[in-house]
Amino acid sequence: MEDDGGERSSFVIGLIENRAKEVGVAAFDLRSASLHLSQYIETTSSYQNTRTLLHFYDPMVIIVSPNKLAPDGRVGVSELVDRFYATVKKVVMPRGCYDDTKGAVLIKNLAAKEPSALGLDTYYKQYYLCLAAAAASIKWIEAEKGVIVTNHSLLVTFNGSFDHMNIDATRTRLLRANLLQPLKDIETINGRLDCLVLRKFPKETDRVLCHFCFKPKKVTNELLGVDSSKKSQMLVSSIILLKTTLDALPLLSKVLKDAKSIVLANIYKSICENEKYALIRKRIGEVIDEDVLHARVPFVARTQQCFAVKAGVDGLLDIARRSFCDTSEAIHNLANKYREDFKLPNLKLPYNNRHGFYFSIPHKDIQGKLPSQFIQVMKHGNNIRCSTLELASLNVRNKSAAAECYLRTEVCLEALVDSIREDVSVLTLLAEALCLLDMLVNSFAHAISSKPADSYTRPEFTDNGPLAIDAGRHPILENIHSDFVPNNIFLSEASNMVIVMGPNMSGKSTYLQQICLIVILAQIGCYVPAHFSTLRVVDRMFTRMGSLDNLESNSSTFMTEMKETAFIMQNVSQRSLIVMDELGRATSSSDGFAIAWSCCEYLLSLKAYIIFATHMENLAELATIYPNVKILHLHVDIRNNRLDFKFQLKDGPRNIPHYGLLLAEVAGLPNSVIETARSITSRITKNDVKRMEINYLQYHPIQMAYHVVQRLICMRYSSQAFVVKNIFLIFLSDLEGQGKLQGHKVKFLQ
Repeated sequence: MEDDGGERSSFVIGLIENRAKEVGVAAFDLRSASLHLSQYIETTSSYQNTRTLLHFYDPMVIIVSPNKLAPDGRVGVSELVDRFYATVKKVVMPRGCYDDTKGAVLIKNLAAKEPSALGLDTYYKQYYLCLAAAAASIKWIEAEKGVIVTNHSLLVTFNGSFDHMNIDATRTRLLRANLLQPLKDIETINGRLDCLVLRKFPKETDRVLCHFCFKPKKVTNELLGVDSSKKSQMLVSSIILLKTTLDALPLLSKVLKDAKSIVLANIYKSICENEKYALIRKRIGEVIDEDVLHARVPFVARTQQCFAVKAGVDGLLDIARRSFCDTSEAIHNLANKYREDFKLPNLKLPYNNRHGFYFSIPHKDIQGKLPSQFIQVMKHGNNIRCSTLELASLNVRNKSAAAECYLRTEVCLEALVDSIREDVSVLTLLAEALCLLDMLVNSFAHAISSKPADSYTRPEFTDNGPLAIDAGRHPILENIHSDFVPNNIFLSEASNMVIVMGPNMSGKSTYLQQICLIVILAQIGCYVPAHFSTLRVVDRMFTRMGSLDNLESNSSTFMTEMKETAFIMQNVSQRSLIVMDELGRATSSSDGFAIAWSCCEYLLSLKAYIIFATHMENLAELATIYPNVKILHLHVDIRNNRLDFKFQLKDGPRNIPHYGLLLAEVAGLPNSVIETARSITSRITKNDVKRMEINYLQYHPIQMAYHVVQRLICMRYSSQAFVVKNIFLIFLSDLEGQGKLQGHKVKFLQ
């Protein structure tokens, strides 16, 4: 399988749907030889779940059936691809290619794990759509790429998305997958959190697998239009990288031997104690020279690839090597000659895979123009890059000799590659383990080790406890602003909505994003930027942020906002986290306020956790009616008619009169306009403020009692609950004795 290059997508996606609004998805990753199967029921006519998955995979090819419209005239997946993924290659395959029976057989034969471990035997009839999509995807890949997928070589995940938190699409490698699909299983999360103690380990092993998972068909390279030497070079490179990885396994075994983490212990048992890796390493050692190592420097890597096979194995290979060495030596001698002849002591001879060797000369060493022998002259920073006819001729000969080395080396490695393919399933397991270690160590551990001590802490988890974050910070913005102000959050079943108030630019949106990022980091098993955090595991995270027109769907800012809100209302669960920013601001003030209020009331009837940011001060009245609503505000000082933003979260509402007018004045609006606006808004808000004060005084005693009881409920999740509970009961009795509860104690305790 040829390299897909860089970070460009390597996913081929197969899609199919039925009349029951079920969608089957098969996502085949060509780079890591893995297949991800999903099947679910679409809950919206906009196919939001499918769009979220496609956004996650970012495919290079999407395969669909010929259906133009779904049942009942709904937009089908084929039209969905046309509308939202017009830049992605779309392939329409006949319905006959979507054969779920053939798909089940293929998965059984190709999966590195036993099909029973994937749930295939039990759920075959239930998840037939994703198997059909898999059959179509594999058929297209084998035909298009001219390969056959090796038996028991694919890493197959079956129905894995139900074990992850779902994040809506408006918000690489394994890290990308985990960031977009955080875990929900507390034991798995805690296992990952135990692992952040390792050092760097070799990468890219997952890409090596492609050369053992895909076997070329018996078709000539000329017919396929493939560069044979390039394919041979990639195969040799993969063998060298595999050798380097297997050479490092004894060190990994030493590090993991006494590990207490469940994750690390499982890796040690399945990888380090498996004798097959030593056998594969032995086979490689019989053909590959012991001194050959994986290298990243282009010319060093090229030389290693040419001399990978031991000397004397193949006569033609030895001849090609001599030619490669002779031309390489001639090129270096030519560089020495130019240094002396043209008085260029600092002339360098770099190499890259695209141009081969070239000359690099500092500007300061050139007096006037370069001699006429130098051609292809171009500036590059403080240097001049160039070549000569002699160098160009030697480059061609050197490249030809290297290509011959690659081809002869591939011939020598045919038997070795076939023997490795017999045990490709254990290599799939190794790649999976190393990708996990790579994510834990090079991403999670690095994030912790590069920060000051104790700035990142381990999150705690409960099944139904509160979401509490003490001194949380934005993991990205704190790297930009050294004076970033940390803030807290507390949500529980008894206080499940927080309304964050404050003027524009006070930091509301940053605060919401900060909470989302901390929850995601925690549920992928990473330490978080906070002094302390405990979380109830979130199954779905919904965000409603930003205001932009959607020209593709001919939706105004307000219509886009309402569609996103409708999606949240239709899909929210009791364990969701909902984060909404300035709902209703894109329409008239009265309608916007009414919509924001009614949405809050609807969400309050659930047990979901809600964080709602707004600058509609009237929404603070919700807290005077519903005891499970808490009002917070971002502190702002007013000095000399100017707003001084502190970005510090404080309890309760705070009325900052005419902050919009203050900002408008700073922006440069005429004074007469500002004064007229100030007169109008003071008359409008006078009655609203008076009503809020009356409601606050009326409901304040009940609010106080409710807040005491909600803390008692949260104490169920504390190891010192019995102590704290007694203290609060004493405090509750004291309030009752003062007549502040007015007989509500028993009611609240119930």
